Amino acid sequence: MKKLLLLTFAAAVASQFCLAQTNEPADDWKPATSNQPGKQFPQVNSEGRVRARIVAPQAQSVVLEFLGGAKYPLTKGDDGAWIGSTRPQDEGFHYYQLVIDGAGVPDPGSMYFYGGGRWGSGVEIPAEDQDVYALKNVPHGQLRDVFYFSKTSNSNRHCVVYTPPDYDRDTSRRFPVLYLQHGMGEDETGWGNQGHANLIMDNLLAEGKTKPFIIVMENGGGMGGPRRGVAAAGATPAGATNSTPAPGGRGMFNFSAFERVLIDDLIPWVDSTYRTMADQPNRAMAGLSMGGMQTRAITLANLDKFSNIGVFSGGSIALTNITDLAAFKQKIKLVFVSYGSREVDPNRRSDTGRGPFGGDPQANTEALKQAGINSHYYVSPKTAHEWQSWRRSLHQFAPLLFQD
Repeated sequence: MKKLLLLTFAAAVASQFCLAQTNEPADDWKPATSNQPGKQFPQVNSEGRVRARIVAPQAQSVVLEFLGGAKYPLTKGDDGAWIGSTRPQDEGFHYYQLVIDGAGVPDPGSMYFYGGGRWGSGVEIPAEDQDVYALKNVPHGQLRDVFYFSKTSNSNRHCVVYTPPDYDRDTSRRFPVLYLQHGMGEDETGWGNQGHANLIMDNLLAEGKTKPFIIVMENGGGMGGPRRGVAAAGATPAGATNSTPAPGGRGMFNFSAFERVLIDDLIPWVDSTYRTMADQPNRAMAGLSMGGMQTRAITLANLDKFSNIGVFSGGSIALTNITDLAAFKQKIKLVFVSYGSREVDPNRRSDTGRGPFGGDPQANTEALKQAGINSHYYVSPKTAHEWQSWRRSLHQFAPLLFQD
């Protein structure tokens, strides 16, 4: 018995030693690609860990905190700088902040991104498939910041428009349009800044894997008042129902109001401003998370406006959601549904706090396929409710769009 106890104790000590060895970060730190030019921190290593450093000699505590709640205390050095590292993170993009004596502030080393209802820090963890959204020596399209006036909301609104590389070279050519929506707490800059939608498209086009099309990204949450210094003229947006407050006071998610802005104002303005193929077969809508929910609701109510539908981590479309199956089959050319693997794996949902909703997305998609609808289901490997899932989703979705 004593011998067995000694062996058990020795095994436990060895296990703890191995764990300690495993937890020791690999010493191959590099500045994150999401840093401001010339800034050395935050850094990432080959294990996907993040190391932060900030000089705050008068501070009593500094914590690196990810959006979602994970916290990592930093340690103060003799030079007054606080430094520390995290456990390995998922590949891709993550929002974070530094909490200094209880106050959450952006990291001065990071570029700033709008997410979580605020402009703040983000860190890029290198991914095995980062080549998909890498900046390469290929022809590039443009991300255009533009304003238009919405009669529905009686306000000047801002959107970001991606035009493909050949848009300005061949002025006789017209293009299909994808209306692409962000998630709650984010805005119209998300798909360009965090999602790299333009680079994904540039690379797919250079490889001959997708048709060229225009992408329009609007602020689907900006229905609750003025934003970014653009004053509304005082009218209340139409359809003041099913509103959900967005974090940080960035307006409201009001599906009915945004639907009217999109259908009555944005689409006509885009068709009159850009060389679009201004008909239902050449118009698509997709979105992530809350934007996926908006896409689902708006497209189902406007089958005469959209022919291709993409829902990324935002539910799915069941046969019971379709009121006229014959009309749906005639008008809708593609239904694409996607999730991160950790969103749909019941053994991993406790890690993310999220899961699919509105029924089983894979079963719903398969039922559509059995009913004769061109439907696709995609699962991003080893990711949760995060930008890497949605980058991969767009990469899978784009080649399927506007096919004959």
